[in-house]
Amino acid sequence: MALLKVKFNQKKRVKLAQGLWLMNWFSVFAGILVFSMGLFLKIELRKRSEVMDNSESHFVPNSLILMGILSCAFNGFAGKICYDSLDPAKFAKWKPLLKPYLALCFFFNILLFFVALICFLMRGSLESTLAQGLKNGMKFYRDTDTPGRCFMKKTIDMLQIEFKCCGNNGFKDWFEIQWISNRYLDFSSKEVKDRIKSNVDGRYLVDGVPFSCCNPSSPRPCIQYQVTNNSAHYSYDYQTEELNLWRRGCREALLHYYSSMMSSMGAVVLLVWLFETSVMVGLRLLHTSLESIANPEDPECESEGWILENSLKDTLKSVLESLKKIGKFNQVEADAEGGEGEEGGKTPAITTVS
Repeated sequence: MALLKVKFNQKKRVKLAQGLWLMNWFSVFAGILVFSMGLFLKIELRKRSEVMDNSESHFVPNSLILMGILSCAFNGFAGKICYDSLDPAKFAKWKPLLKPYLALCFFFNILLFFVALICFLMRGSLESTLAQGLKNGMKFYRDTDTPGRCFMKKTIDMLQIEFKCCGNNGFKDWFEIQWISNRYLDFSSKEVKDRIKSNVDGRYLVDGVPFSCCNPSSPRPCIQYQVTNNSAHYSYDYQTEELNLWRRGCREALLHYYSSMMSSMGAVVLLVWLFETSVMVGLRLLHTSLESIANPEDPECESEGWILENSLKDTLKSVLESLKKIGKFNQVEADAEGGEGEEGGKTPAITTVS
């Protein structure tokens, strides 16, 4: 028994073809939207590529760009088919291509669905990428005179100001690295010498943070040096005082920014997938309703359209049987080739007469 069998007359077929033509062009615009989202996300990721450890995060925008291009191509082609289906003479040339095209549409929709899921599931990979990238970026903060790294200070400062964050996981991350360049240290000072000697790696570590960690909304002037020293500041308690530094780490801020963006894009792609699936189903009904016309010379006669010619169970069985036949055919060919090789490798027996 056919799945989702529908009866059509000439009027219904024309309405279905016209509706699908319109839906396909809406799908072309949806493809342009998906392409634009991928391009926008790629640009946003490239803006902060210096604080990202690898290029894995670009898998999502690249997938969106590819799906957008394919969507425009597939739906533009389908729109042409639907337009020509109004004329039986023009539709005849598309008949041999419709089954392969629908198979391609099926696989395209599967890929589109997986891209939508990836948009929701890339948070873990993005988190590790940002964590390592920010850690490396903070190490190079002081290298303002090193070629290839001189821009890192500006990048980190602008990042902390724009996203209202400080450090990787928090402001204490700056206590563990030397973020002040040796160029601005007075090595004749006893304090500087003592700090460097007290560290195993010979680094100048302070309980301070860059100026970009300061919260301008705080009523108190920024305490960016000797943050943990209560006696260094008037009426100040490190444990209880509401610090005028950004408390949120930049990893968390960037992760929230990109995750919310990808989730929104995933929701849009999911809606596009639903729309594309409905277009594919409609195109299948149109295809079968036109093919099942009993008298091609009488286009006004009734016909039937369906999604699957047999039930879902029977269709799966036939597909599995076809796959088994292909597997057996390949095995027979391989055995035949092996037999020929063995026969060719045999050496004729030589008898000697004494």
